[in-house]
Amino acid sequence: MTVSLSLDPQFFHLLTESHQRLVGAPLFDSTIARADAARWLYEDAPFCVLAHNTDVDPRFIYANRAAQRCFEYDWNGITALQSRFSAEQPNREERAQLLESVRTRGFASGYRGVRISRSGRRFWIEGGTVWNLIDGDGVHHGQAATFHHWHDV
Repeated sequence: MTVSLSLDPQFFHLLTESHQRLVGAPLFDSTIARADAARWLYEDAPFCVLAHNTDVDPRFIYANRAAQRCFEYDWNGITALQSRFSAEQPNREERAQLLESVRTRGFASGYRGVRISRSGRRFWIEGGTVWNLIDGDGVHHGQAATFHHWHDV
């Protein structure tokens, strides 16, 4: 059974603090009360946020509702999915190179790439940011991504 990280305060802290530290920008608007921010990011954010773990073949461990709609999965479906399957075979090498670059550099921004939904719908993500999920002690927990713009191919 997968423990849901959708509203987990410790995971929210890891996600948002690593983004702030590595990318240098907040993941949510400071006008949102900290107590409400995890729920807002998961349920109401108008942009996609996903994260995968450190498995050899990483699996998604978080996807907010915007990302679930975009990829056409519910929570259980997306958190059972190896993240490489978010891209079609021809695009997986480019995705793997991006993730390796992020692993060594901390983050990448301005990313653009084609992804695929559960139904097979192909779509472009634009202006994406990918960063390492690294806690305050330097422990690597995976990688996360956010993107505000997407459209069908």
